[in-house]
Amino acid sequence: MPIFGGKESGVFDTIEKHLEVVNESLVAFRELMVAYLNGDLERAKAFEREVDQLESKADKLRRSIETMLYEGAFLPANRGDYVRLSELVDQVADAAESAAHTLILAKPKVPLELRDELMKLVDSAIETYKVLVEAVNALNSDVDRAIELAKVVEDAEEKADEVEYDIKGKVFESETVTTYAKLVWNQILTKIGDIADRAEDASDQVMLMAIKRRG
Repeated sequence: MPIFGGKESGVFDTIEKHLEVVNESLVAFRELMVAYLNGDLERAKAFEREVDQLESKADKLRRSIETMLYEGAFLPANRGDYVRLSELVDQVADAAESAAHTLILAKPKVPLELRDELMKLVDSAIETYKVLVEAVNALNSDVDRAIELAKVVEDAEEKADEVEYDIKGKVFESETVTTYAKLVWNQILTKIGDIADRAEDASDQVMLMAIKRRG
């Protein structure tokens, strides 16, 4: 059973929509990466536009959450927690958008031998966010579960960090990647890793909120 009702339930409904739109931005970013790595720049550009649109939609939902909160949902002492959570979740979409823009603007040559590993990093980052979604949703029903899932997010982010570090080393060691491409890929890989980092930041906020609620 949900802990809250009334205006609070409306906030949670909007939070769920926000989480889903951010997830859609990550799905679009993944498709962008697949297209780019397969040499289909026009398809990649189309997905870049989709990432942009979804990030804007996520921004609007974040603002809706803030408006609902300041119109009286939750006690004043708790409103800031939800504002902060929505901001942190929104930064996940921001990270995907930033990675997409850097890739499409710079257009670095694809290190063919590393295509699978590049996608492994993307998938690791997205997996971190998927666990975050579970953690946020658990706030409305089971705070102990929310705490447990927040810890799982931390573990997933560490795995994504390991993948990022490993592939960066391989990019810089590659004899087929130009110096320019190495520098650009380093930026892109960092931005992809930021997706997982921002998800972990949000999970820290989930844990804080869950602990406060549990007392």
